Amino acid sequence: MNISEIAKKAGLSAKQIRDYEKIGLLGKPLRNENGYRFYRESDIERLQFIAQARQVDFSLAEIKELLELWDDPQRTSREVKHITSQHITRLHQEIAKMQQVLAMLESWHSACKGDDDSECPILSGLNAHCCVHTVPS
Repeated sequence: MNISEIAKKAGLSAKQIRDYEKIGLLGKPLRNENGYRFYRESDIERLQFIAQARQVDFSLAEIKELLELWDDPQRTSREVKHITSQHITRLHQEIAKMQQVLAMLESWHSACKGDDDSECPILSGLNAHCCVHTVPS
């Protein structure tokens, strides 16, 4: 099957597939007599794995590790769980940061009258907090 066919089946773009090949997440495809990429059915499963891992926000480096473990019949679930645990910790940190950002923006938004006055707490907040990463109380 060609790249457009496998892209459709895997739910990815042809560019994504070429990028995944380039960074080693997907092996080099076979080439037909015209030089076009030719994929096997087994490539679909690997691409769907990659797509699902991206859906849950694993980085490409983490996906590479997970794929290496998936390919290794001697892997332990401990290794897989360790990668996932680190990922969960990072997601919790990102969520906490986004909650702080949201609280800050909501505070500025609530303080802004939204009228014809030129005074705007949103602009003041952006200016005053350009280099400080704290949440107003």
